[in-house]
Amino acid sequence: MASHIGKLPVAIPAGVEVTFNGQNFSVKGPKGSDSYTLPEGIRGKVEGTEVLLTAVDDERQTRSNHGLSRSIIASMVKGVHEGFTKTLDIIGTGYRAQMKGKGIEFSLGYSHTITVNPPEGIEYELPNQNQVIVKGTDKQVVGQAAANIRKLRAPEPYKGKGIKYTDEHIVRKAGKAGK
Repeated sequence: MASHIGKLPVAIPAGVEVTFNGQNFSVKGPKGSDSYTLPEGIRGKVEGTEVLLTAVDDERQTRSNHGLSRSIIASMVKGVHEGFTKTLDIIGTGYRAQMKGKGIEFSLGYSHTITVNPPEGIEYELPNQNQVIVKGTDKQVVGQAAANIRKLRAPEPYKGKGIKYTDEHIVRKAGKAGK
């Protein structure tokens, strides 16, 4: 019995080139290229405009790797075709960001500024001084870069000050009761 997720084909959009060389999978598209080595027990092939993965044996580990490999390949294909983005909002009086070369310099209420340089394959964008957009082709690296920025000043529950994801909802607390 194979994984339900792993059996689903991955559509290859126009302009994306996919190749299998044994257990090595590589994908090239307009936004960049990426590669992945399939785990033991998983085989892949390209049929027309789809990538198909099959599990060789029926062990539990192989079944879970089957679904995981399919998800990773689908993310890689989407990444080199469209790319991934995470948007962060900076909330608080005096909290702001500005570009410093390829990196970003944050003023977050500390006695000093904090400069964050992008990891390999990541690009930062600042539409205004209170918003940061993290872009890249690797879903995991984009998410980790955004999480590292959020960690600089996580949003606090009383006034909501800090760095938060645009779609994140901060649960607010009432604070001290008055007289």
